[in-house]
Amino acid sequence: MTHDLVATLRPLLTSEASAEAHATGMEPGDLEQAVWLRLLEHLDTQGPPRDPQDWLRRAVRSESRRARRTTRFERPYESEPADDGDRTPEHLALAAARRRALHDAVRRLPGRCPRLMAALLSPEDLTYREIAGELGMSQGSLGPERSRCLGCLRRLLTPEVAAREARG
Repeated sequence: MTHDLVATLRPLLTSEASAEAHATGMEPGDLEQAVWLRLLEHLDTQGPPRDPQDWLRRAVRSESRRARRTTRFERPYESEPADDGDRTPEHLALAAARRRALHDAVRRLPGRCPRLMAALLSPEDLTYREIAGELGMSQGSLGPERSRCLGCLRRLLTPEVAAREARG
């Protein structure tokens, strides 16, 4: 019976999780796993739901709300990398120099790339939706624009990396 229930609900859960995941900031697969776990708990305590499809839709929305509440309280690390405590002063100085070089190269990018890359590198960990709104562009064009900007950034940084390695 449980195998039939899972086989019946899998396509519905996949589509519901894909639709809801974007608003939660979760991956659809993570949302699916949370709902499968909830179903197993429900089966263990109360047996199969009377209306499995309706139960599943409500469970997806409930897990989505839980994820959004959790996300509101999560904060990114203040510094990068997160494990700076174990690093020597030399490592910290080199990491800071790499960050400065990266941010200097980002400022030299053409067009709206500096603003896009600054938003992507922001410690606020902005979503694509927030970045698109901030830059006044469609969310769908963000990925291709990001790829173009990363290509430009790679070309800017490659000579600097090669020059540093030659000295060392």
